[in-house]
Amino acid sequence: MSTYAIRRPSGDQRNSPSSPVTSVSRSAPPEPSSATRHTSRFPDRFEANASQRPSGDQAGALAGVSTRRAAPGPVPPTAYTYTDVRHSLGSASMSGSDTSTAAQRPSGETATLPTRLTENASSGVQRATGTCTLGASRRAKKAAGMRLQSRPQRVACHGIVNRSSALLVAATFACASAPVVRPGVEVFVEHPPALVRSKRVGLITNQSGIDRQRRSTIDLLRGVPDLTLIALYSPEHGIRGVAETRVASTVDEKTGLPVHSLYGDTNKPTAQMLEGIDVLVYDIQDLGVRQYTFESTLALAMQAAAEKGIPIVVLDRPNPVTGTILEGNILEPAYQSFVGIYPVLSRHGMTVGELAKMYNAEQRIGADLTVVSVEGWRRDMWWDETGLPWVNPSPNIRRLEAAIDYPGTVFFEATNVSEGRGTDLPFEQIGAPWLRNTEVVAAMNAMNLPGIRFEAVEFPTTATARKYPGQVLKGVRFTLTDRASYRPLATSLVMIDLIRRLHPDQFQWAGATLERHGGSARLRQAIEAGTLAELLREWERDQATFRKQRAPYLIYR
Repeated sequence: MSTYAIRRPSGDQRNSPSSPVTSVSRSAPPEPSSATRHTSRFPDRFEANASQRPSGDQAGALAGVSTRRAAPGPVPPTAYTYTDVRHSLGSASMSGSDTSTAAQRPSGETATLPTRLTENASSGVQRATGTCTLGASRRAKKAAGMRLQSRPQRVACHGIVNRSSALLVAATFACASAPVVRPGVEVFVEHPPALVRSKRVGLITNQSGIDRQRRSTIDLLRGVPDLTLIALYSPEHGIRGVAETRVASTVDEKTGLPVHSLYGDTNKPTAQMLEGIDVLVYDIQDLGVRQYTFESTLALAMQAAAEKGIPIVVLDRPNPVTGTILEGNILEPAYQSFVGIYPVLSRHGMTVGELAKMYNAEQRIGADLTVVSVEGWRRDMWWDETGLPWVNPSPNIRRLEAAIDYPGTVFFEATNVSEGRGTDLPFEQIGAPWLRNTEVVAAMNAMNLPGIRFEAVEFPTTATARKYPGQVLKGVRFTLTDRASYRPLATSLVMIDLIRRLHPDQFQWAGATLERHGGSARLRQAIEAGTLAELLREWERDQATFRKQRAPYLIYR
């Protein structure tokens, strides 16, 4: 299968990196800049037939991908045309991304190379583990083997590979110089900021707060002699990240510290919870998506710290799905909720530290904010390129693939179609007992959307699943083919629209969830009026606006 190189990011990604500890004092936000004129890549409308959909080599040429693909089944009359949806989602070059994809494979071969290799005795295939990035030039495949480019294209080293010995030698040298990614907690423990020395500290964290050796932030802070950890605060899913309902305050069994729940009777630290606290520290892994409630927990904690007059320190972590791809719309203030507290994009491409800076300035929170930056992370890095250990940030985000799909499949929460909770692949598959899944899969695959393929499956749900408990569902499984070009949010909305058209008697909205998730009433209105394409085109302008708005707050290149 061909691999297509991605050009290096440009624009706001090239901001100079800051020092590991960024102190942000109370200040007025910068003047917002006006959006540049944006040329839409969306069609005028979605058409309700497939008569003009290209096929075979023509479709592959238009999509810029390999034409070796399974022939789609019959396309239902309600399917969108190939051209409309392909243009609506765009590619890696659409304005919602800081990257762009070449239409044709360039002369330089992008190679996938391992960090450590072990021999598979049965097949002779060399299996890679760890992380490395390398680009190799096809033109230099001569006597010396492979010449490395001075500014190589970056590709993840993961999965199974089989390369020549010369290339593996080159990989060894390249990987030896790969940067080490260190989360903010490690930088904090090594060099505690002066503002925490001899202070009583409250820590907002969960199971995702760990260092590279999987040591918890709770234990690490307790080991810092210059501060005293006296209280813990837990977000949604609790301090251990396993709860599926509201969580009560409790006492941590290991440390004996009080654990104040920020997903129980209140979502915001109260004055009583902050009694005796000199400094708040926040360390939770985020997904880079507005609907993920940890971002709202951060915003409310900043508000509480500002009201009490105590500093707050954010220990930054990488955005696991890169900081380069932008999707969705800017939340309208009238639709603020715990799944969207401030006007940012749905997929904003920022770290929690960058978000904290933006929240503090744009919303005039007035917090005495310090961000302890990640060392060695770049905006174009995916999680599996950081070398950091994976831990489920919440019970249903069980691997990186789920985090990649989540910006889109989270919108199935707004319907009576299961988003996969209560199955072995939550947010990677969707389904319902009444779903005509083979028709949905045929129609979605016929669109040849960038970076994703679909498979008709059946799967059982647990007895405790929120939707259709204890039943076998007819489903659709999402399979990534190119995560750089895949646009999960638009993809899932197109699928929801399609499912609604195919199942007018079975499909239902789940109350006002769509308004909360979409940060607007216009998404439901567009789907019901058949104008989703026009709305997605408008969202491109939101992405261009937000890219400029976020630029002053970015920490990483």
